[in-house]
Amino acid sequence: MNGTVLFVGAGRHQRRAIRRARELGLRVVAVDRNPEALGLGEADLFEVVDFMDVAAVTEAGRRHSVDGVLTVSADRAVPVVAAVAEALGLPGIGTETAHLMTHKVAMRRRLADAGVPQPRFAAARSLHEGYAAVETVGFPAVLKPADSGGQRGVFRLDSIDDLEAHLHTALAESPTEETIIESYHEGIELNGLAIARGGHVTPLTLSDRLRPPGIGFGVGWIHVYPSRLFADPLAEAEQAAVSAVHALGLRDGIAFPQLIVGEDDHAYLVECAARIPGGQMADLALHAVGVDLVEIALRQALGIEVPDDLVTPRFQKPLAIRFLTAQPGPLPTGKVTSVGPLDKVLAFPGVVQADVFLEAGETIRPVRLDGDRRGYVIAVGDTNIEALERAEAAATLLDVEVE
Repeated sequence: MNGTVLFVGAGRHQRRAIRRARELGLRVVAVDRNPEALGLGEADLFEVVDFMDVAAVTEAGRRHSVDGVLTVSADRAVPVVAAVAEALGLPGIGTETAHLMTHKVAMRRRLADAGVPQPRFAAARSLHEGYAAVETVGFPAVLKPADSGGQRGVFRLDSIDDLEAHLHTALAESPTEETIIESYHEGIELNGLAIARGGHVTPLTLSDRLRPPGIGFGVGWIHVYPSRLFADPLAEAEQAAVSAVHALGLRDGIAFPQLIVGEDDHAYLVECAARIPGGQMADLALHAVGVDLVEIALRQALGIEVPDDLVTPRFQKPLAIRFLTAQPGPLPTGKVTSVGPLDKVLAFPGVVQADVFLEAGETIRPVRLDGDRRGYVIAVGDTNIEALERAEAAATLLDVEVE
């Protein structure tokens, strides 16, 4: 490949993708408002620009004569990328689709119109509307900002008291000051990956997304592939994921549908993003089925054809990702005094990748947000159970001391 690509956002999750783009022969321009963003050092050129400023990002793209624009992991950047692509006449998913796939209320309404199975839902901008919403949805329920990410402002509601306690916080996390309240479903939660090319959707993987108990119930802290589901429930989940991508209008892009298969064995669409997801999901695709999502995303950003062989799994390996979190994860809570090397972790049987995002002086807190995941271990095995056992065992080998 050749040409210049603009990365909108250059944080930790973007760093590996920027590196991969340069390996493929592309010139990379990156923008981020944080001058210390880890990905900036990997780019050929960078500018310190708030990526939510569409005009400023567009001007940076025009100034550097970019041939494509994309983001990785950053949901808030998806509408910006779509707007910049339209302004510069570059390939993109379109601003309408970007809105539908980043605003949960708009998404739910479109999915309802298309008949995609999903939880009951209602929107709320005030406590008065919140009362009406929980009357419609019932308890237990989940309260979320309409347009945020990283599990910020997400709460389980079991009573009116919970609504009154948390609605203001959820509203504060929404740039449009809107929330959505959804019915809560027990069951197996799934992360999906799918690739849309010219309006045809190819499902790639469905993996189990395990969550901790307590206040951090929304955080995915373990991913396991393949799913423990099989037969009809798994097929129904895959069909719901594909239907959601079609309903939301994504014709060319990587989709990240999340679903729950409830105790009734029926699949419900939780949400669907239009980007390479965070949480090491690109690494899951690479190690579990041999598909390079970053190369696919780069080709689509540049308007280059994505051939069948790039989206076809080359193998299937059972895999588990164990995130480094506080108890009951392997990390202690408290102010970090030292972090040991990853040598023992990486040497453990089956481990194919690991990283740690901790430095002395930082504080490890109980799991509440995605940002409380302070590293990860990825392991493969003959079965998904063996892969998970290896990842969990290896995660305990990292030496972290706290005050």
